[in-house]
Amino acid sequence: MISIREQDYGLDVALYNEFTLGDFKLFEEALLKRSGEHGKPDVLLDLSGIKDFTLDMAMEEVRFMRAHENEFGRFAVVADDTWIRLAAHLSGLLTRVPAEYFNTVEDAQDWLNNPATA
Repeated sequence: MISIREQDYGLDVALYNEFTLGDFKLFEEALLKRSGEHGKPDVLLDLSGIKDFTLDMAMEEVRFMRAHENEFGRFAVVADDTWIRLAAHLSGLLTRVPAEYFNTVEDAQDWLNNPATA
């Protein structure tokens, strides 16, 4: 399940339970729409509620981010599970999208709202 909210800096995206290909397609649409409206939007990606992800979603994520990596700003990733954090980090290595990792949503929002801290 996915929740997407527009913010001044770009998007807040929260994932719950299993992250599926359908969820990722919603994320793609929102990100491309926001990119068209906002230039290079920053994204807060809250993975603290995710329990699992599907392989087809992971493959689509790599394909999409490689195709569009120059269209987005910074990614603030919130993850409290070591394996989810590792998977997100490995994905970032494959796509060269700048990401910073946080333990809380509040810390991630502070970082995105204050470009001087980047």
